[in-house]
Amino acid sequence: MAETRNARKSPVGASEAVSLLEGATEVYVAKSRKFLHFDLAAKGGASDDEVAAQIVSRWGKLRAPTLRVGSTLAIGYNEEMLTEVVGD
Repeated sequence: MAETRNARKSPVGASEAVSLLEGATEVYVAKSRKFLHFDLAAKGGASDDEVAAQIVSRWGKLRAPTLRVGSTLAIGYNEEMLTEVVGD
């Protein structure tokens, strides 16, 4: 099921952003021309706090766009990252 939310009209705050991590096993975060990959299922992987620091903007809101594909979250825009997450 798809859910769409306009982040300008209804922004997602930091605490709600962290709740999106529940059930996620992988998180991809766009950072300019690069992207970060967090494997949340791996032992000794990144903590929720470490990931939250990357997915929340300096204004305390979830970065956009945000896409969930199964148990994978993709946050921010990077063409290479999105191709890796959703395929061609």
